[in-house]
Amino acid sequence: MIRAVKGTRDILPPSSGVWNRLEETARRLFRVYNYHEIRTPILEETALFARGVGAETDIVSKEMYTFEDRDGSSLTLRPECTASVLRAYLEHRLDQRPGLAKLYYMGPMFRRERPQKGRYRQFYQIGAEAIGSESPLVDIEVIELSVAILQAAGLEGFSLLLNSVGCPRCRPAYVELLKEALKTAAPQLCPDCQRRAFTNPLRVLDCKVEADQPVIESLPAIVDHLCAECQQHFSTVQGGLREAEISFEVRPRLVRGLDYYTRTTYEITHGALGAQNSVLGGGRYDGLAEMLGSKVRAPGIGFSIGEDRLVLTLEESGRAAWAPPLDVYVASMGEAASREAMRLARQLRKSGFSVEVGLEGRLKRSLELANKQGARFAVIVGEDELASGGVQLKDMLTGRQQAVPKEQLIQELESKRFEHAE
Repeated sequence: MIRAVKGTRDILPPSSGVWNRLEETARRLFRVYNYHEIRTPILEETALFARGVGAETDIVSKEMYTFEDRDGSSLTLRPECTASVLRAYLEHRLDQRPGLAKLYYMGPMFRRERPQKGRYRQFYQIGAEAIGSESPLVDIEVIELSVAILQAAGLEGFSLLLNSVGCPRCRPAYVELLKEALKTAAPQLCPDCQRRAFTNPLRVLDCKVEADQPVIESLPAIVDHLCAECQQHFSTVQGGLREAEISFEVRPRLVRGLDYYTRTTYEITHGALGAQNSVLGGGRYDGLAEMLGSKVRAPGIGFSIGEDRLVLTLEESGRAAWAPPLDVYVASMGEAASREAMRLARQLRKSGFSVEVGLEGRLKRSLELANKQGARFAVIVGEDELASGGVQLKDMLTGRQQAVPKEQLIQELESKRFEHAE
C-alpha cells in the first residue's frame, strides 16, 4: 500500500475546518491592516535562497529540496517565502506604486528536517511583508498585526520575544567579538554549533539544544554593541509596543535563523509545543534586495506563522472550533422523493444554507446520520409529503417536528435559525 511521504501528512476533516477558520481569520485581519494577497511559485531558482537566506544556513546547506531541471538549471522547492515575495516585488517593480507594498501569503513550504511534533517536511505558513520603509513605526504595526491574528485565532498564553541584530555598520564588529568568545566556548557546544562557530557565528545564538544554553547565555549580547541609529530604532519599537499595550520580553540572544535579518527580530512562542515552541517569527530585512543583486533599495519587515504548529496548539488547548454546523439534512424515502430532495437541496443552497442530501432511503438511518453530522434541521420528504405538496421539518435540537408547505420552507428555516441565534 502506498502511503504519504515521510514528513508529509493529509489534513482531514474535522481538522481541516480549523485550518479554514484560521485562514479566514487571518484574511480578515489582513484586510483590516490593508494587506493584499500575493501568490508566488512553489519553485524558484536555487540562487534566490542561496543568496537571500544564506549559503551557510542550515536551510540552504542541509534542508532544501533542490534538483536539476531538464535544461540544467537548478531549482528548489521554496523553504520560506520572504525571498520569493521580495523577488516578485523587484521583478514587477512594485516600488513604483504609491505607498508601502503590504503583501500577505498563505501556502506550503518545504524543508527536509527531522519530522517531530508540529514540524513537517511539507509545512504551511501564513505570512506578511511590508516593503518600502525603514521606519520603526512600520515594525510596531507589523508586530501588532502578528499579535492581533494570534489573539483573533483564540491563542492565549503566548510570549512575544524581541531583539535587535544591528545593521551592516555595527554588526561586523560584534561578529568579530563573538568569534573571539567562541574560540574558548565552542568546544563546550554541540557539533552543529562547533561548525557554526566558524561558518556563521550568529547561528550559534539560535541553537535550541538545552545543554548549550548556559554557554550561549555567557556570550556577548548584540544589544550591547548596537550603533546609535540601531539603538534609537530599537528604543522606538519598544516604546511603541508599550503604548499599544503589547507585552514583550527582550531576548538578547534572539537572532533567528536566516542571514537577511537586520535590526528588529522577534518570535512568538507557546509552551504547549515543547522545545520547538515558536508559532510565529519575523524581522526586518533592509539589505535583502541588495543581497539578491538588485540596485533598487527595498527595506522591509515581515513575519510568518507556522500554521501547523498554531493549529496543533489551538487543538490541544481546546480552542479550535472546527467549522460551523450543517444547517439542513434532507432525508427522502423512495425514488420520486429522492428527486424532490435534490430539488429542495438545490433551492436551499441558493439561499445560503449548508445542505446534505441523504441517500439511505430509510428514515431512521437518515436521522441518525443527520444527528451525527451535527445538522441543525432535518427536512423529510416521502410519499405523503409529495402528495400534500409539503415537507416535514424537524428541529434536531428540540426534537419538534412540523408539516411545512414547500413554498414556506426557506422562510420557516430562516425564522427558526434566527430564534436559535437569539
